[in-house]
Amino acid sequence: MHKKPYCLMPFIHLHIGNGGMAKACCVANIPFGNINQQSLEEIWNGDSINLLRAKFLKGETDNRCEICHKLEATGGKSIRMETFENFPQFELKEEIELPVYFDIRFSNVCNFRCRTCWHGASSKWFNDAKTLGTNIGQKAILKNINDFDFFIKKNGTALLQAEEFYFAGGEPLVTEEHYLLLEWLINNKATKARLRYNTNFSKLSFKQYKALELWKHFPKVEILASLDASEDLGEYVRKEMKWEEILKNRKAIDALPHVQFKIAPTISVFNVAHLPILYKQCLDLKMIHPEDIYINILERPNYYNIQILSAKQKEEIAKSYLNSFDETTPLSIKQSFQEILDYMFAKDDSRLWSKFLQETKKLDDLRMETFDLGFQ
Repeated sequence: MHKKPYCLMPFIHLHIGNGGMAKACCVANIPFGNINQQSLEEIWNGDSINLLRAKFLKGETDNRCEICHKLEATGGKSIRMETFENFPQFELKEEIELPVYFDIRFSNVCNFRCRTCWHGASSKWFNDAKTLGTNIGQKAILKNINDFDFFIKKNGTALLQAEEFYFAGGEPLVTEEHYLLLEWLINNKATKARLRYNTNFSKLSFKQYKALELWKHFPKVEILASLDASEDLGEYVRKEMKWEEILKNRKAIDALPHVQFKIAPTISVFNVAHLPILYKQCLDLKMIHPEDIYINILERPNYYNIQILSAKQKEEIAKSYLNSFDETTPLSIKQSFQEILDYMFAKDDSRLWSKFLQETKKLDDLRMETFDLGFQ
């Protein structure tokens, strides 16, 4: 069997998120089972995942993959496309083997209250969420994997042969289970896997654990630092961020040449106009190489989506993006910025602008802060 499926995810990947739900990926709500209630083998060979595989093998799409579809339709690069790039050696076999690409969200433990986040992905959001009536349950910390030792015991065979681990939030670098997993892999001499992080990059140590010491054992570590903006705006969007801490941590990882650092802004109404400034500043500070930016375009909540901007606002942003380019700007950066513009212009959702102002004021009042984004 050598046919290329529409998407690789159900053939190589397992995402574990809220409540232990195993899903196709982090953006599509396609559940396969629950890792706290079923074995990985049951999930990996279950009816739900096999139905999706059969559909993808026919070249068919799934309407639950809407986020990738919308991004690709506007010329952007989706997770589906990235996965083909990251696993070019993939060859479909008669028997679907164990997953080799794991995205494990152990809990919602996080030390930030980012404006575009929520309680389900950040324990720090709990008190604000309770006040706003958007909390999930009555506990700040929501565990996705109930028993770490049991999880390792039941799924160790698959974890030992993994090719890639992707850690995201909550915040992986303040999540103890993340460090326990790295130590377990090191102790079992299973350190060939790539490590990829989506992290707020505020901490490089937690309790007795030191990320830099553990990363020395792995061949490739990629840091996608969730920096939406620099300085005051960055600290406003990602509450609890300290820009100076980010700069200090960036210098610290220079000691490990195999650790690749990229900025990974989530593009929303809050920071879309600031992106050229952030990019240039990170270049000037030698935080990144010219191509080291990974763009995430926010879809939800829809009142933070850049498609809610007015035609005039969009035109001003487009002009500033094009004016930020010069002869040294890599083609990949021009393409990434153009993807943002294409997505922004693809739909007029300006009817939601009043909702954006309402929700922003609500949070401003709660946090006793404000910031002029410069929009007229």
